[in-house]
Amino acid sequence: MTTPDDFTTEFIVDHTPDEVFAAINDVRAWFSETITGASAEVGDVFSFADEAITSGRIRVTDLAPGHRVAWHVEDAHDEWNDTTMTFEITRGEAGTTLRFTHHGLTPAAACYRDCSQGWTSCVNTSLHALITTGSGRPIPASAAR
Repeated sequence: MTTPDDFTTEFIVDHTPDEVFAAINDVRAWFSETITGASAEVGDVFSFADEAITSGRIRVTDLAPGHRVAWHVEDAHDEWNDTTMTFEITRGEAGTTLRFTHHGLTPAAACYRDCSQGWTSCVNTSLHALITTGSGRPIPASAAR
């Protein structure tokens, strides 16, 4: 469940909900080049490594093509542990809206400033670019521990 303090960002693109959904699920192309594991099916688990942000295991908990993707963080070593990320996709007159929320990432979290900046970059810059140009800007493997 979303609270008013959960980190949320959104954007609108002139692409179909199915195109947005496909881009979200191409995690290596927009989030991190160090992704290992799978993210294509409910129950799939993936992880990543990066010096600047938390790492851990993320489980895909919901996939509704063209509508929603949800992940649950397992085994993280900080405030991300046991949090959830959702990607809500809606079609409107202005285009397709993607609303990302990291449930549990609130201003009370010690990492909030850095994590919210990181998500803004990953979602609003890299994922947006993947959707609109076909090429994202994921965290490079060179940034891994």
